[in-house]
Amino acid sequence: MSTASAAGPPDVGRVGTGSDDGRLVGPRVDADGTGRISTDPADGPAHRRRGTAGRLVVPVLLALAATALYGTLSTLQWRSLVAPSWDLGIFSELTKSYAGLSAPIVPIKGDGVNLLGDHFHPILVLLAPVWWVWPSGLALLWTQAALFGLSAIPLARLAMERLGPIAGTAAGLAYVLSFGLQAAQDVQFHEIAFAVPIMAMALTRLLRGRLLAACLWGALLVFCKEDLGLTVVVLGGVVALRDRAGRLLGLGLAMWGAGWFVLSTFVILPALNTAGQYDYTGNLGSVLDVLGPVDKWVTLAMLVLAAGVIGLRSPILALMLPTLAWRFTGTVEFYWTWYWHYNAILMPIALAALLDVAPRTSQWTRAVAIGASAAVTLALGTAMPLARLLEAQTWEVSWRAAPAARAMAAVPDGSVVAAEIPLLAPLVPDHDVQWLHGPNTRVPRCAVFDDYAFSWNGAVPPDAAQWADEHYRVEPGTFTQTFEEGGFRVVCRAG
Repeated sequence: MSTASAAGPPDVGRVGTGSDDGRLVGPRVDADGTGRISTDPADGPAHRRRGTAGRLVVPVLLALAATALYGTLSTLQWRSLVAPSWDLGIFSELTKSYAGLSAPIVPIKGDGVNLLGDHFHPILVLLAPVWWVWPSGLALLWTQAALFGLSAIPLARLAMERLGPIAGTAAGLAYVLSFGLQAAQDVQFHEIAFAVPIMAMALTRLLRGRLLAACLWGALLVFCKEDLGLTVVVLGGVVALRDRAGRLLGLGLAMWGAGWFVLSTFVILPALNTAGQYDYTGNLGSVLDVLGPVDKWVTLAMLVLAAGVIGLRSPILALMLPTLAWRFTGTVEFYWTWYWHYNAILMPIALAALLDVAPRTSQWTRAVAIGASAAVTLALGTAMPLARLLEAQTWEVSWRAAPAARAMAAVPDGSVVAAEIPLLAPLVPDHDVQWLHGPNTRVPRCAVFDDYAFSWNGAVPPDAAQWADEHYRVEPGTFTQTFEEGGFRVVCRAG
């Protein structure tokens, strides 16, 4: 018997037995599901090569588009002095410290505050090289945009494999424009930036049956934020239940997540916290608080729609539960809504759940699911951050930009300066920055006032120098005003 005869005809038993990642996926069948090997030229090697190339190129294009859109949104915010919170200033100080090979001390939060005592996010040390190249808060915003874009590559590629090129591209587009990612970029940098692509890598490996790779990626989530240890516990449970061969892997991953959650929350954070405690237990209310107000139900409905509704049938959706549990039992209103950064980590979970179930449904059901995933974002219309890119005024430079630059130039480089939220991040590269209304006891060299800042709540002090003297408890006349323009006032003390 010849070698060819022993192995069988060249196409028999081998056509369609391999996937892009080298696993066996079974024989290729005709669209009618009869199990016959296709003889259609469109199902031949050349067509499959084009399909593979498309599954590589389209996800990368989606990632680049997302990065460009989100980075542009942040650039326009930056030059218009838009700062929804102090987070960008805080993480700029953290990154500057890491870049200087020192502990992440963040004076914006208070004297000697180590940010690893606020939340557990050692993965942010990876930002240090970014600061070496581009020492600016804007660099952090573009880094987050790139990380969000990067997360689309494995998810969109899997979507195209499971749903086909058109439907898969639509699902990938719905993901990169999802409300969770848009809101997170709009409120600027947060540590979940790294968790989003890590979650995407973990879940796509899980759906491909690569359990060890899924567990290794998932294990990294504990270094992004302390509460994600509980998410890793659930991921371990999903791995264990999904495949008998993965039970030990899943159990090990669950133990890893639980261990790091306990260690980070009850040991590391209190040890590095200036008050010797975990700061956020006071934000949790009663379990009964989960039931209201209606904002929580709206957010939940939006997440179900993001998963195409059919995602409810996937155990992967259970990965949302730990995040939703602390958010919905929390007493902070920002936790409850679709806005802010809290839903970003849930977006990869939603799409992965959809992709887990969709191949087992009809083509019509898949189309409706993808439509629901996109519609939940489109329904928000002009409330979506990226919609502002279509408005001419968004591209106009704020009339306050030039006065702000001159106000910052009036502060000596290297000095301690207290400032309002809009100027915290821009001042960080060349100064030791505090928040003007913070708990700091160090007396700054200068203080930069912004009469339009929301922190004044309409009660702007008429005499900035006098306010600084009283606030820092120094002799009257210690601070004198050195600059005033465009609503900015700078007061400094001698020496």
